[in-house]
Amino acid sequence: MRTLKSFFSLLILLSFSSVYAQYTEVINSNRPGVSKSAFSVGTGVVQLEAGAFTVNEEHVPLNYEVNGFGLDFAIRYGLLFEELELSLDGVYQNDTFTNNNAVIPVEDPRSNMKNFTLGAKYLIYDPYKNAEEAKPNLYSYHANRKFQWKSLIPAVSIYAGANFDTKDNPYTAPDVEGVSPKIMVATQNNFNGGWVFVMNLIKDRIGSEFSDFQYILTLTHSFTPQWVIFGEAQGIKSDFYADNIFRFGGAYLWTRDFQLDANIAFNTKDTPSVFNIAFGASYRLDFHQDKKIDNGNGNDGNFKKKRKKKKKKKEEKVKVLDGFDN
Repeated sequence: MRTLKSFFSLLILLSFSSVYAQYTEVINSNRPGVSKSAFSVGTGVVQLEAGAFTVNEEHVPLNYEVNGFGLDFAIRYGLLFEELELSLDGVYQNDTFTNNNAVIPVEDPRSNMKNFTLGAKYLIYDPYKNAEEAKPNLYSYHANRKFQWKSLIPAVSIYAGANFDTKDNPYTAPDVEGVSPKIMVATQNNFNGGWVFVMNLIKDRIGSEFSDFQYILTLTHSFTPQWVIFGEAQGIKSDFYADNIFRFGGAYLWTRDFQLDANIAFNTKDTPSVFNIAFGASYRLDFHQDKKIDNGNGNDGNFKKKRKKKKKKKEEKVKVLDGFDN
């Protein structure tokens, strides 16, 4: 029984330590969803996130189909400050567009980058920082799983980046090419019981005629230290393309630095209908070093030596007094 209590105490401490700092003891991946966490990977951490997905689309009114595959990746790097993260994100797609309006279907093979973005994210508000009153209760497992109203206040980060689009790209609007800005606000709520809610509000390809607005809502739940499930809703609104996409899946923590994931994505319309299956992985190179903390005693590492020296003088003084008594 004592061993079981020790296990729960350790588990609770680890979960809370990952909440109150940017750097975590285990990998903190944005996968398997497409939303971005409000927190960075931590200074000195290089993180690679990549996956492959199927492409299956069917447009009933226009009578065409799209079938193929895609690859997506993200390289994340934390530097200078715990709150700062640089990232390079991209999505490559290779498919065949089949027009079924003719007597003989006409196939058009296509391939290009759907997205290629370089940006930076900075945490501007962290409600969990210095939250001394939110320390875990080591004597009550249920007390640590109770809902806390303060958890409704999210961590907030801002993101700014640049899209790089090629000319005559079949996956972008006609006037979209070259460099265009992208901005985002990301929020994150960490609830007791292993629940995390992330929200992204995105304005993409700013300045172009077909600039779009997106929202992404992601809810994850870790029901064991290794297994996580998630559900996600993504809304896209522009004059070029509009959709509501839903994703469900999970991830498995293989080691503290390596994660595997899988998910399905679909929508509820036929202009076009979408159904994709994706698999991916995340791996981090951990060069993080904890900063030296000044504990306020003003010592430079010689505190123990000074204490020993004082103790030695005190002992010598006692010996001298004993000599007088004799």
